[in-house]
Amino acid sequence: MTVFVTGGCKNGKSTYALRQAAALSAQGLRYYIATLVPGDDEQWKCVQNHRAARCGMGFATLECPTGVANVADGRDTRGVFLLDSVTALLNNEMFASDGAMDADAPSRVIRDLERFLNSVRHAVVVSDYIYSDGMGYSETTRAFGRALAEIDSFLAQKCERVVEICGGIPTVHKDIAETKHYEGLLCI
Repeated sequence: MTVFVTGGCKNGKSTYALRQAAALSAQGLRYYIATLVPGDDEQWKCVQNHRAARCGMGFATLECPTGVANVADGRDTRGVFLLDSVTALLNNEMFASDGAMDADAPSRVIRDLERFLNSVRHAVVVSDYIYSDGMGYSETTRAFGRALAEIDSFLAQKCERVVEICGGIPTVHKDIAETKHYEGLLCI
C-alpha cells in the first residue's frame, strides 16, 4: 500500500503518517526517511518534535536529504517506509546553498520518487500544499510552488491512498482498496 498524505503546515500530517506507517507494518520493519536539513532554530525544533513523536515506535531513521531513488537499497523492502517530507526534499534538490535554482530538480524528484515507490511494498509520503494561498510571492517562490504542485499531482496519481489533513482531521480523497472492494458488484 502506498499512501500520500498532504495538507497545510502544522495540521497533523506527520502524526497521521506515523499512525499509517505503524498500521501498515504491524510488527515489521519501519523506516523513517528524514529529508529536512535544519537551517534555523524553528527547523531544529521541528526535527526534535518529529524524533520525539516516533520515539519507541521502532523506526530506523534514514537521513536522505536528496536522491531518494535508492534509499530502499539494502533494506527489507517488505517493511514500511515513511518519507517526511517531499517539501524539504524538493527544497534540497532545487536550491543550492548559494541560492542557485536547479530547474531540472522537479522532474528528477519525480523520477526518484517513482523508482523509490516501485521498489517498496509499503510507503507513506508526506507533503505540504504550500502553493494554494493568495499572497504575492517572488518568481523563485512561485516556481517552487509550481514544482511542488507537479510532484504532489504525480504522487496523488501514483499512490493507492490519498489523504488530506486539515485541522488534524483526515479526509480520504482516493483509496484503491475501497474501489477494488466495489469492483464486480452489480449496481441497479
